Amino acid sequence: MPKVKTKSGAKKRFKLSGTGKIRRKHAYKSHILTKKTTKQKRNLTLMGEVDKADTVNVKKMLWL
Repeated sequence: MPKVKTKSGAKKRFKLSGTGKIRRKHAYKSHILTKKTTKQKRNLTLMGEVDKADTVNVKKMLWL
């Protein structure tokens, strides 16, 4: 039986933290940045945590 491959889109988007939580980037930081405040853009730069409801699906895509 062949090896199960990780979804290539998921491995680019998610990182695993040291405590086992799944980290993600925030949306709305790619374009149309002129109308967003500096504070909003700064907070979007920080890494977020994947919601508890979505962790099962993300782990399935990453094969954790």
